[in-house]
Amino acid sequence: MNKTRQVAAIPLREPLYRGKRRLRIALVGMPNSGKSTLFNAVSSTSIRTGELGGTRRAYNECAVQIGLDEARVVELPSIQTLHDLPPDDLVALQYLLWGDELPPVKVHEPGAPPAPFAPPDVIIQVMDATALARHLELTLELSQLGRPMVIALNMMDEAWKKGLHIKPAALSRQLGIPVVPTVALMGQGIAKLFKTAVEAVRGKACPLPHPASKHLCEKLQPLSQALNRPEIQTAFRVPHPLLVMQLAQNDSYFRAEMQQHFPELLPQLMQLRSAAEQALPRPLAEELHADRHHRAAMLVESVTRLGAPHPGRGWRYWLDELFLHPQWGLLGSLAVFAVVLFVVFEVSVWIDSVTSARLVEWISPWQPQSTGGVIGRAVADGLIGLIGIVVPYMIPLVLLLVALEESGIMQRIAFVVDRGFHHLGLHGGVAVPFLTGLGCNVPALSAASRVTRGRERLIASLLITFVPCSARSAIILAIAGKYLGGLGVFAIFLLSMIVIALLGKFLTRRYPESGPGQVQEIPSYALPRLATLLPATWERTRDILTIVTPLLVGGSVVLALLSHVGADDAINTAFTPITVWWLGLPALLGVPILFGVLRKELSLLMVYQALGTFDIGAHLDWVQIMTFLIFLTFYFPCVSTFAVMLKTIGRRQALASVSLSIGVALVVSGIVRWVLVGVQQVGA
Repeated sequence: MNKTRQVAAIPLREPLYRGKRRLRIALVGMPNSGKSTLFNAVSSTSIRTGELGGTRRAYNECAVQIGLDEARVVELPSIQTLHDLPPDDLVALQYLLWGDELPPVKVHEPGAPPAPFAPPDVIIQVMDATALARHLELTLELSQLGRPMVIALNMMDEAWKKGLHIKPAALSRQLGIPVVPTVALMGQGIAKLFKTAVEAVRGKACPLPHPASKHLCEKLQPLSQALNRPEIQTAFRVPHPLLVMQLAQNDSYFRAEMQQHFPELLPQLMQLRSAAEQALPRPLAEELHADRHHRAAMLVESVTRLGAPHPGRGWRYWLDELFLHPQWGLLGSLAVFAVVLFVVFEVSVWIDSVTSARLVEWISPWQPQSTGGVIGRAVADGLIGLIGIVVPYMIPLVLLLVALEESGIMQRIAFVVDRGFHHLGLHGGVAVPFLTGLGCNVPALSAASRVTRGRERLIASLLITFVPCSARSAIILAIAGKYLGGLGVFAIFLLSMIVIALLGKFLTRRYPESGPGQVQEIPSYALPRLATLLPATWERTRDILTIVTPLLVGGSVVLALLSHVGADDAINTAFTPITVWWLGLPALLGVPILFGVLRKELSLLMVYQALGTFDIGAHLDWVQIMTFLIFLTFYFPCVSTFAVMLKTIGRRQALASVSLSIGVALVVSGIVRWVLVGVQQVGA
């Protein structure tokens, strides 16, 4: 009987904005609204920075992935109004109106367009929820631009602390603009904000008209009729309500352009403006500003209620303070990392001692001499090695990783450490896989492949192989702790961090084409359930087992046969240029280095066998011990890691990773060796 798997169909929202059809989103806001914080929260590892045409006002731009859609997000300089702007601020308005497509009234002007890219498809206004009235005045002006618009009602946590209870849905209905509550500093609401922005473009939704009060509209009606000419619309390419307001405000830029392009019409327009002003109790510009202020205040009054500070300070609030706060969030991340380290160096080590270690002890008396027996022992060693990877390290770490995802904690860690990982050309989503690599690089590579793609997946995979796994850490702690002391152990781990950081910089330049920024969703907290943990863990490990097993067993058989036919001397001789000439080590360490591709612990056991003693210090001085440990630290982890890389990044890049690991191991250990030899000679 054939069994068919039911696959849930996900409706595709069209049109899809990708490639040449990607959207352009402009972030607009007043000073201190959180606009830059919002941009940094979604920005890619490569940000394009420039100056708006003819000014020193900088903008930032980067690519962002929003679900299946793509966008270029532009952070514009802060702006407080659209009326009578100084030249540096005026260029921001010109970009919002025209982008790089200059209207006829600007063609004659020297210089480049306001910005070297198209005008925005949608505007996101970022506003401070604690100063709503002031920001809503700008909203009423921006709504005259005639473009889709979304409001990021930012700093909602501060509003709650001040007892401001704002109704976003009510504000949205009155403005005709989607309003999304956010706390950009903590990543909350950002994913919904950008999804709403995409839907605003897809639905071609523009803000409701927000004309001035009735008495002002009546006074400005003659001016509006005089400006309602096709030739004026063609020349300015500005929404009619905005053009009327700019001239009613006696805006210097629009008045000057009208003087230059329609000199015969300007006197009539100024006369109509004066006539409107004479019927008012104060100057027209002041009356219009007062009217906007009044309408904004009325909006605030209708959607805001003053009361006690927000009561929602339960355990979720305090967990967010721990995991998402700009400062405390790092401590929360370190606490989770400490849990992972405990699992690696306590739980996994204990599981290893009662599983694979006992199997090794049980099979160690079997020392076959026949070829068939050697092959059988090699197969058994390979399977035990597989058990030693999967049971103590892979399953617990993958379970922990899935639990962190299911609970919503991993997404918070990724958000907090995102900016730091940008220096390595990566996003914060790789933080937990990197930490998982301290236990075993195999599940770490698998986890990284789930949260990255393309260039970032490649860089993350290459760097993870340099994270000292538990096997390499065990060797460092066992040998360096005994012969080099705590300072030697610290130096090796510090050197690992430095090498990873430098390699990150190198790989970022080697692969300069950066991927898009990630709009990271901060999900609600949830208690992981066993019914979801186990299937997810199996889903992430089953393919790895099918790939790792044949390579691990096959590699074990090949190396065992080499030893069985007496190829040890040949191997040691072949490795002499590396072991003796470059690293200054005894030639007999060639075989332990080669067998280290199976498991690093095997290297340590074979070193003891090659030297004929457990006292390494009797045959190697401190410089040789340090050199050997550094080489093993950066030398390619194991064949299991290579097997997973074949699946995640392909054969070509997996082989490149092997070459990179060997090259870095040789270069770094060689340099350290020559430096330490010099120190040793000076000390002598």
